[in-house]
Amino acid sequence: MATLTRLAADRTDLSADDVAVLAGIVEEWSLLSDLALSDLVMWVPTWNEGGLVAVAQVRPVTAPTVVPDDEVGTFVPRGRHPQLDQAVAFGRPVKVRDVRHPWVPASIEAYPVRRGGRVVGVLARHASHSPRVAGQLEEMYLTSADDLLAMVVDGRFPVVEAGSDTMEAPRVGDGLVRLDADGVVAYTSPNAVSALRRLGLAGEAVGTSFSQLLVRLSHRPGPMDEAVTAVASGRTAGRADVENARAVVLLRGIPLIRDGARCGALVFLQDVTDLRRRERALMSKDATIREIHHRVKNNLQTVGAMLRLQARRASTDETREALAEAELRVAAIAIVHESLSADAGERVDFDDIVDRILALVRDLAPAYSAGGAPALTRQGSWGSLPADLATPLAMAASELLHNAVEHADAGEITVALSRDRGGHALEMVVRDDGRGLPEGLDPSDAGLGLSIVQSLITGDLHGTCEITTGDGTTVTVRVPDPRRPR
Repeated sequence: MATLTRLAADRTDLSADDVAVLAGIVEEWSLLSDLALSDLVMWVPTWNEGGLVAVAQVRPVTAPTVVPDDEVGTFVPRGRHPQLDQAVAFGRPVKVRDVRHPWVPASIEAYPVRRGGRVVGVLARHASHSPRVAGQLEEMYLTSADDLLAMVVDGRFPVVEAGSDTMEAPRVGDGLVRLDADGVVAYTSPNAVSALRRLGLAGEAVGTSFSQLLVRLSHRPGPMDEAVTAVASGRTAGRADVENARAVVLLRGIPLIRDGARCGALVFLQDVTDLRRRERALMSKDATIREIHHRVKNNLQTVGAMLRLQARRASTDETREALAEAELRVAAIAIVHESLSADAGERVDFDDIVDRILALVRDLAPAYSAGGAPALTRQGSWGSLPADLATPLAMAASELLHNAVEHADAGEITVALSRDRGGHALEMVVRDDGRGLPEGLDPSDAGLGLSIVQSLITGDLHGTCEITTGDGTTVTVRVPDPRRPR
């Protein structure tokens, strides 16, 4: 779509709404190309009306291409292709057919795309020049393509679908059912019959009401899903699943409209049984993983409560402080697992984790600060991180914040999160405005907390940890960014 938009902006005077109409057709025209057994090229008039420029092209998967070269960006002056010029001038389709096979194009055909009473583009259809004898399947494809191309000219294609999702829609080759105006099956392709057989069809589908047929095949108690009946009857454009104990078949329905009235419908079928089973297996796996993280979090919280209870019974201040530090370390890990239990996947919002660790440390601050608790804030953002990276970083942040609260006698402590300009490293800076490290103290001998940080950052994450002191203490942690280019 970017190429279409760029060419339209550079070479035409089409408005954004005009381009949106063309883009809507191009998004769906693979279906048209496959049914038409033809290459399609979208041409738009240039700003000076001197000719047309090709802005998009698609080739069929159901037939050999007859336009092997890339036409996008090609300019053709007026008079080079009379069919295109006539479609622009008169706003009517230009078709060239063999009277013996009226559904088979004999040459390049042109279908105008209109908006607001003016032609904003021309869809050129390049059918094979080799003689062909159309069988029933090919004839159904070609007549269906004529119906859809007529809807393009009338501004009714692409249709607005109900119940569509992000999954790719069924293609022509997956299976095609042609319905008449009453929703009765007029034709089923061999692949469509195979999909219906998977659902349990034993007899013939032709001549039956398709929606009633699917109701029987679904074997579900209670009323049928309204989306299924609406799509299967040909009344509504959309997508829906038909499911029973044997199989799952995805439907995509497109009503056919001629002269303002519905004249039938196309329903495409795709057997998605294996795909749906894999999706359900993944959903079950995700639910299991979330439950595991939830239980780990609960167990860690239980351990934290036991440490807190033991600290209350401790007979010395040193023991109480050691147990409180252990409780904080357990709580930091529990926060990561709580985040993992809330969302599927193996990534967590690290900014939220830091904010919650700040809240934990803030609760401990009064015990160490006789003159008032310091202000604890976060600056910057990392967004989401993989869990295996977030856990050691959360523990490191917890240790550094706890050390700052316990030893710095600071009025303000900040955690700054950033990425370096090259996008190769994550940087976390824990800074306080306290009294700094004692003169002559080797940072590596500064205590268990900093030893844990050094081990996590340099050993587990292959990063660096730098400590500087002056007006307070600053600890800078850098680790490789998981998003860095490889």
